[in-house]
Amino acid sequence: MAKFTLNVNGKSHDIDADPDMPLLYALRNDIGLNNPHFGCGLAQCGACTVHLNGTPVRACVTPVTSVGDGKVVTMAGLGTPEKPHPLQTAYVQEQVTQCGYCANGWVMTAAALLANKKKPSDAEIKQALEGLKCRCGTHMAIMRAVKRAAEMMG
Repeated sequence: MAKFTLNVNGKSHDIDADPDMPLLYALRNDIGLNNPHFGCGLAQCGACTVHLNGTPVRACVTPVTSVGDGKVVTMAGLGTPEKPHPLQTAYVQEQVTQCGYCANGWVMTAAALLANKKKPSDAEIKQALEGLKCRCGTHMAIMRAVKRAAEMMG
């Protein structure tokens, strides 16, 4: 066991953890966040996606030691109920979410895309979101939401 200080959603959290423990476990079990989710545990579905210094990473395979003094942002850290991120607003407006289990991965990945590319093409959106899984089949609604958020961010 070792002591770590994680900067998550702008707040410092001190935890004791095995250095090889996945960041996902620290976020859920030690810090008490409900997002991200555990999906496959193999970095294949995206339900565990968070931003580490602005880059989307799969928290299920990211060891807590690799975070260092980096800034971790979860979906809860993107916006607030009073001032949601444009993607969060677009998801509601497009009625994307059915079960919601995968939303974390899609929103966090798309947020990173939109932070770097203000007006992505359909092909760029599809490429950025490649590999994420949604068993409810809301892929077309997700595309509409990403495009709507891009327009809102203008």
